[in-house]
Amino acid sequence: MSRPLDAVRRTLAIEADALRATRAAVDGAYAKAIGLLARCRGKVVVTGVGKSGHVAQKIAATLSSTGTPALYMHPAEALHGDVGLVEKRDLVLAIGKSGESSELSALLPVLRRVGVKVIAITAVPRSTLGKAAAAVLRTPVAREACPLDLAPTASTTAAMAVGDALAVALMELRGFTKERFALNHPSGQLGRRLTLRVSDAMRSGRDLPKVRASASLKSLIAEMTSKHAGAACVVDAKGKLAGLVTDNDLRRAFESGGVNGRTAADVMNRKPTAIRADRMAVEAVELMTDRERPFSVLPVVDARGRAVGLVQVHDLRKLGL
Repeated sequence: MSRPLDAVRRTLAIEADALRATRAAVDGAYAKAIGLLARCRGKVVVTGVGKSGHVAQKIAATLSSTGTPALYMHPAEALHGDVGLVEKRDLVLAIGKSGESSELSALLPVLRRVGVKVIAITAVPRSTLGKAAAAVLRTPVAREACPLDLAPTASTTAAMAVGDALAVALMELRGFTKERFALNHPSGQLGRRLTLRVSDAMRSGRDLPKVRASASLKSLIAEMTSKHAGAACVVDAKGKLAGLVTDNDLRRAFESGGVNGRTAADVMNRKPTAIRADRMAVEAVELMTDRERPFSVLPVVDARGRAVGLVQVHDLRKLGL
């Protein structure tokens, strides 16, 4: 019996060989397939059975998330009604190593009657699947990594890579941006970084701790306490940001003594760093943390310099930023 690590290295080597062989097989059919996909005005229906079916599901998900609407259709279920979701303006991307699975072979005549074009990913271009396709993307796999040369391993790796390559080519062709990717992944970290604005994370309205410069320290503390904030914006008569008072500012004022009769204007930072409400939330994080002496509270202003919010770093962290 071979050692486990030998099996691991051998498997990776065989699958790497499959990818190299597939890369060498890239020809005009790939260009034709990308053209068909780019011009498709419907959706891409990805299908396959068994392990190829699992690969098809992943490819459909990758296409959809990168700007090409796609879905997976099980070929057996298609023969029992699901083929009704396929329209002439769609494209079918069918995956099968041999191209001779009974389920796909039975589905192909139905797709032909619908009038939809088929792109095939297969190791056998002259198979039933290959002959029915408008473009055949060949994945020449010499052998599977399975010691019995039976379980789909190298062949599914090659098919998966071809699906990824199609998605990437379409992304580049369409100029797919990070912003568009983020819209398709609103719950992911990148999505949050590229879609959340400061206005989505700030404390505003009644939740915004705000006082006039003439406010006493007692009323200032009451405002900060009632709003459960570690800071308060200080504004002038027009609501413009005049300064910021934090817990640290108050602590220093008490440590220095003589707080009686003092006002917010006496203890505030008169030139606080601020950010606009329409800026990206991740910019607020960078403003507060990418410095020699980080701080945790940032006032938010509008185009006229009026204090409209307060953002705290721990609120942004809760949002995954």
